[in-house]
Parts: sequence; structure tokens; C-alpha cells
Amino acid sequence: MSTKKQIGNEVSHYEHPRAVVDDVVDETPELHPTVELEIQAKVDLNNPEAVGRGLTLAEEERMEAREWEIERTKTRWDRRQTSNREERTAATVERMSVEATRDFKKRAGCVNRWADPDEADPREQLSREELGEVNREAARMQAKLEGWSRAAISRRLAEKVADGKSMMSAVVGAFEELQQAPGRVIPIAAVSEVTRREVSISGTVTQLWESSNSAIQQVGLIEDETGRTKFTVWAKSRKPVVREGERVTMRNVAKSWYGGRVSVAVTGWSELSFPEREAWWAE
Repeated sequence: MSTKKQIGNEVSHYEHPRAVVDDVVDETPELHPTVELEIQAKVDLNNPEAVGRGLTLAEEERMEAREWEIERTKTRWDRRQTSNREERTAATVERMSVEATRDFKKRAGCVNRWADPDEADPREQLSREELGEVNREAARMQAKLEGWSRAAISRRLAEKVADGKSMMSAVVGAFEELQQAPGRVIPIAAVSEVTRREVSISGTVTQLWESSNSAIQQVGLIEDETGRTKFTVWAKSRKPVVREGERVTMRNVAKSWYGGRVSVAVTGWSELSFPEREAWWAE
């Protein structure tokens, strides 16, 4: 039995010429939005009702809540032209501040009975002779305590006398308290006695010397009629340079102790003022 092979004219796929594949034309049409579609897209984008499309449900709820909050904040209950809303608000805030201050003084009255607002004025609790002596001492102390009124000094004296102290003890105690009160310029000799961490002093720079520490801008001695102390000006404080023989007032300088001696440091919270320089500019 013989086997016949028929040879046809079929050509394998791999035997097709490359030119036939390259000549295939893609007839898929290229789509472009029409003018009407572009206009509608811009309208949908700017339409307030379309805001939030494409967001998740949680994001849409958060956006709606924020818009509601903004709208509620803008809405005023009183829309009259003659509205006194600001005046009523100011009065309410002032009343709440007065009440808070009174509550604080009531609590402070547990420690110091004279801080209690319901406590009578101590001057009313003194005899006529004691009150007269208190007023005389207050007038004398006012000449030495700059910035304190005679009424404030007499009240402080009356408080101490009403507590049972003698007039001499009351005068000494009140003078020290008022002289060393926060924010007051105190004598340099009293720096070590003050319990606060920050003090204010005034004096003349008597000596300056160089420091090997780059963090220190200046270091020297400041002196007044009561004593002297060392001062340090930190470079980060960015304060003006002081000169020897110049009078300077240092406010809110930090106290520090070294070797049993107290000194002060000028920090970024401190303030330096120069009376002689200010007097020159005022001319």
C-alpha cells in the first residue's frame, strides 16, 4: 500500500512575509469628547450639588458636617442693626472674670485671711491712735518705696498690726515685702534673700572679663550702694553689649549659686535698659 503526500500551495504562518503583517491597518475609531460633553463636564464640576462626587461615604459625611458647622457659626441669633450683642458678650465675660477672681480669693483666704473679699478692711479694725500711727509710717515709707501708693502701704501695715505685731516689726516686715515684691528692682544685697528664681536689679558695671566659653557673651560684676554680684550674659539671649562704668537695669534675670555665692544670668526672658543711653536719645 503506497502513501501519497499531497503538497499544496498553503504557506505556514511563520512563512508569511513580514510586509504582510506591517500592512495591517487599525480601523478602531479614536474617540474625542464633543463640545457639548466638555461644556456639560464644566457645569457638573462647578455645580454645588456635584461637590463631593468621587469621595467615600465617610469623607462625604465629614465634608457635610464641616459645611454645617461653618453655616451654623455664621448664623447670628440677633440680626438687628441696633444689635448690642458685643456689649452683652463683654459684660458676660467681665462678670465671669469677677466671679472667678472672687472664688480664687476665697480659696486664698484659707491661708491668708486678708485675701478673703468678705474680710473687713484691717484699718477699720484698728483704734484711732493705731490708725494715725499707721498713716504716718505709711507716708514716711512712701518716700523710700517708689511706685507704691500711700493707701497700699497703709493697708499692708494695718494687716500686720491687726495680726498682733508691734508697729516697729510691722514697718520692717512691710518694707521688706514691698521692696522685694515681684517685678520690683531690688538692692543687690537682697538678691540672696529673695526666694524667687528671677529678680530685677540695677547698678553700675564695674568690671568685665573675657570668657573661654563660646556660649557666654559677656561676664562681669555689677555693683550698687548695697553690694555687688557677678552677672553672665548668655549668647543665645541676644541682648545688647554692656560696657564698663555704665549703669544698667537688669529685669527678670535668673538667680544661680556657685561656691556659696549668688550670681545672676541674663537669659532670653530678661530685659536690659540703660538709663544713660535713653537720656542721650531723649535729648
